[in-house]
Amino acid sequence: MQLISVNIAQPQEVSGTRRGAVRTAIFKRPVAGPVMIRTLNVDGDAQADLVAHGGVDKAVYAYALDDYAYWAAELGHEAPGYGWFGENLTLDGMSSDTVLVGDVFSMGAAVLQVTQPRIPCFKLEHKMGIRNFPGRFRRSGRTGFYLRVLEEGSVQAGDQVRLTSRNPASISVRDLSDSRHFRISSAEEIELIIAIDGLSARWRSFLRGRLRRMPSAAKRS
Repeated sequence: MQLISVNIAQPQEVSGTRRGAVRTAIFKRPVAGPVMIRTLNVDGDAQADLVAHGGVDKAVYAYALDDYAYWAAELGHEAPGYGWFGENLTLDGMSSDTVLVGDVFSMGAAVLQVTQPRIPCFKLEHKMGIRNFPGRFRRSGRTGFYLRVLEEGSVQAGDQVRLTSRNPASISVRDLSDSRHFRISSAEEIELIIAIDGLSARWRSFLRGRLRRMPSAAKRS
């Protein structure tokens, strides 16, 4: 596994979205040389909406190189460059199918932990210029994933990525995304997901709310 590109952007205002003028940092561009990954972001990068983005559980967003090929075939054109999907890290040899929530990876001097899939919003639709693209993105299962920074450190394109810790009883990023958007999980399955070490606090809170609303959960309480 390898780090192909490190991508950053500062927030900028864009107009013409479904919600009018907004600030966004989705327009990432590759950066050369070593870059520090810190607890809340990558040096030179920032999040515009700290309610929906950022924080310790979503400090870094990663996307798979293989998914670039998938979208090139689907859309009929190549992406103009890495960072096109708003990711900080473009990674080879890993995907939403193979990466599990809670997986810990080292790259360069940094150590990162997978926390949750991405939930795409209207800003991705605006950038892609394709109506309802977020739904298409979710259905593809190629959501990418967010990472928590366990150890700050410098990384750069070309660094090897190593899996250093895995809970084999965890769930893949794709399956977790699908369980939220496309299928009804059992109470037992939700309880197992909630217990996964490394799952983001926001996702855990959402699942607890879903569990409370389930008739089976009410009967057990």
